[in-house]
Amino acid sequence: MKILTAAQVREYEEEGATHPIRVISAERARACFDALEQGEARTGAEFRGVLRTKAHLALKWVDELVHEPAVLDAVEDVIGPDILLYNLTVWIKNAHDASYVGWHQDATYFPLDPAVQVTAWIALTDSVEENGNVKYVPGSHRRGQLRHAEEHGGHSLLSKGQHIVEAVDPGTVRSISLQPGEMSLHHTWLVHYSEPNLSARRRIGLGVSYIPAHVRCTGSVRHTAMLVRGQDVHGHFDHEPRPRFDFDPEVAQFRRDAIARYGQARDEQVALKSRLFAAAD
Repeated sequence: MKILTAAQVREYEEEGATHPIRVISAERARACFDALEQGEARTGAEFRGVLRTKAHLALKWVDELVHEPAVLDAVEDVIGPDILLYNLTVWIKNAHDASYVGWHQDATYFPLDPAVQVTAWIALTDSVEENGNVKYVPGSHRRGQLRHAEEHGGHSLLSKGQHIVEAVDPGTVRSISLQPGEMSLHHTWLVHYSEPNLSARRRIGLGVSYIPAHVRCTGSVRHTAMLVRGQDVHGHFDHEPRPRFDFDPEVAQFRRDAIARYGQARDEQVALKSRLFAAAD
C-alpha cells in the first residue's frame, strides 16, 4: 500500500467507498479554486462548458492535479499500478443552488469492461451536509448494475437525468464529508447521490474517473484515455496528450474529438442499458 491504510482498502472493498483522504494542502486547493473562478470571470458560460468534460486536456492546473502523486498512490492501492484517466467532470453547485444528482451508479454511463472504474472526488471547497455533499449506500456496489430511468425537465446535474428506479432506505445512507484538499474514492457500481446546496457558499470538486489499463471499451466507439501512471500494454484506448499550458492549441483539436467520442459512447451505453432494463420487465 502506498497511501491508504489496510482499513481503508478493506472499507473500499466492503463498502464501495473510502474517505477522507488528504491528497493536497488546503492552500493548494484554494489556488485551484481561485484559478477556476478567474477562468469563469474571463469567459463565463464557455468556461463552465470546459469544466464539464475532460478539463484535464484544457487546463494545466487540472492536468497537474490528476497527476498528483498522492492522488495516484491512493488510486493504485485499489486498482493497481497501471492507471488510465478515463474522464473528468468538475462538479459545481453554487450557493442556494437547486441542482442535485439523483441516486445512480457511474457504470450506467460508462461502456467499460470489467466494471472496476474508480471515481476520485477531489474537494476544492468543503463538501458537507449543508452544501450538498455526496451520500451513498454502503455495500451497494456488490449488487451489480441496477435499473435506471431518465428524468427530464428537472435540475439534475447528470446529462441524462438518470436515477435508480427502486427506493433507497434512508437508514442505510452514509455521508461523505470532505474539507478542501481531501478526496474520496468510490466504486463504479456504488449507489450514490447529492442534494441541492442550501448554503451561502459554493461546493466544488473534481470527479476523476480512473481505470486500470487492462479495462477495455465496449460498444462501437473507440475511446481516448490518458496514461497517468505505469504502462499500457493492452492498447484499448487512444492515448491523450498532456497540455503544456492552458488551452494548448496542439491539444485542442484532440480534446474536441475526444469529447465527441465520449458523448457518442455515453449515449450508446445509456440507450443499451435502457433496452436491457425494458427487456427485463
